[in-house]
Amino acid sequence: MKAIVYTKFGPPEVLQLQEVAKPTPKADEVLIKIFATTVVKEDPDMRSSPGVNGLLKPRHPILGQELAGQVEAVGKNVTRFQPGDQVFGIGFFGAYAEYICMPENGALAIKPANISYEDAASIPNGALTALPFLRDQGKIHSGQSVLIYGASGSVGAAALQLAKYYGAQVTGVCSTANLEWVKSLGADHVIDYTRENFTENSQTYNIIFDTVGKRSFSECKGSLTDEGIFLTTVPTPAIMLQTLSTARSGKKVKFLAAGLKPAREKIKDLVFLTQLIEAGKLKAVIDKVYPLEQMAEAHRYVDQGHKKGNVVIAVGITHKTQGEKK
Repeated sequence: MKAIVYTKFGPPEVLQLQEVAKPTPKADEVLIKIFATTVVKEDPDMRSSPGVNGLLKPRHPILGQELAGQVEAVGKNVTRFQPGDQVFGIGFFGAYAEYICMPENGALAIKPANISYEDAASIPNGALTALPFLRDQGKIHSGQSVLIYGASGSVGAAALQLAKYYGAQVTGVCSTANLEWVKSLGADHVIDYTRENFTENSQTYNIIFDTVGKRSFSECKGSLTDEGIFLTTVPTPAIMLQTLSTARSGKKVKFLAAGLKPAREKIKDLVFLTQLIEAGKLKAVIDKVYPLEQMAEAHRYVDQGHKKGNVVIAVGITHKTQGEKK
């Protein structure tokens, strides 16, 4: 099978298209033919330097987390899926390939019937992060005022739509170029962070969700209501201390390692997200689509830090225009 492999850390050019052995599912695994994956913001980090994926060389030579595809074969003990099932989900490595084996009880679910494989692949990372932050940590409910900082990113775009689903008044903070686009996702108000500092406009919010780790609780505290909650995806030492010190009363800081949630909880969330998608309450947000062969170019684009929503990789399916905006 074809896969994007890297054997050393470095620039996008270290990602090479190679022929590798097609995996065989174990007794409790499913073999998935991948039709789409994505480049999430963590992928270039793991590609470029030592860290999570090894110190001297990549421990997992095939990156890729989100995927959508079709079950081709199942292990002898598998009961949740059968060959032919269209699925989507998320793992930690291995999705930059034509095939992958995943545990039957991994973060995998039947794909929403009303969207493409490309759309489905773009959902899990952002939505599985935004949902537990807003629902479980923020206790979001109808009538609240919510500010999403970084509303044009993968997590931010999902958070904006989910906040609207829960009945909140939503303010999206983004750059000038993305203002109209964020409005189109349902934001009631938008703020251009290059021209206005939202902490200085005297508005207060029940929830401030920093999806990109650019603001601090100290900066945002004055913009929270008396029982307001500051959510952030980046756990700095200061944030961790503030999470403990604000736990009992008043304005609170909350952080969640969403990626480390048990697979069974992610499965429940994927099923819930599927219901929202099929009901038209949540839509995929795709910036560009690249073929597998142009993975290095896709990484270069994500490296720039200006992607809107998600960058999708089409695997084994032809897209009309390479690097096309969706």
